[in-house]
Amino acid sequence: MAPRILVVTPTYNERDNLPRFVRSVLEVVPEAHVLVVDDASPDGTGAVADTLAAEDPRTTVMHRPGKLGLGTAYVDAFRRALELGYDVVVEMDADLSHDPKYLPAFLRAIEEGADVVLGSRNVPGGGVLGWGPGRHVLSKGGSLYARTLLGVPIRDLTTGFKAFTRRALRAIDIETLRSNGYSFQIETTYRALRKGLCVTEVPIVFVDRRAGHSKMSRSIFAEAVVEVWRLRFDALAGRL
Repeated sequence: MAPRILVVTPTYNERDNLPRFVRSVLEVVPEAHVLVVDDASPDGTGAVADTLAAEDPRTTVMHRPGKLGLGTAYVDAFRRALELGYDVVVEMDADLSHDPKYLPAFLRAIEEGADVVLGSRNVPGGGVLGWGPGRHVLSKGGSLYARTLLGVPIRDLTTGFKAFTRRALRAIDIETLRSNGYSFQIETTYRALRKGLCVTEVPIVFVDRRAGHSKMSRSIFAEAVVEVWRLRFDALAGRL
């Protein structure tokens, strides 16, 4: 039987991007379902998502009462995916920076034995379009910092374009995940590696958002810096 695939996208003020995103995903992988997790976006993204769901049963919406963070959005989605029996869960941003054309490569990697697939900007064939020098330094420096401190070979630890098998979601123990910003991506990948899972990087070209504003902030960056140290200490103490 073909695997049941769920593409999850957390949204906050993505009204202009969401319709194109959903259409593009379902055109590339028609057998997939899309779950929009909206944090009460004041721009009406939730209503747009409801319209898309009414038009196509492959799209569903989870409405949350406020801006509760990226990490909790994914945990809520992962929990639902496990409850509903999905075999593969994909994380994607709704801002069109993650191109659905790479999804078949992700699914092939899983068919070949990967438990976790990372859309990597930092391996041959990967890259970024539309960033200034400062953002490049921040991204590559963040991955280098985390990779060095945690002692792992992964080139892009901060990517938000990822796929997990059902086995991987159970292994990383989603109910105990503590990160809530971009460090969530570091934590989930590191936990998978600590559990001995097969983590594969697939090259992608990340394109900076076309509409709206980046969610990156100083507090999110600071959380990631601290989280890497916590993960390292937890691993040394045998808690991971």
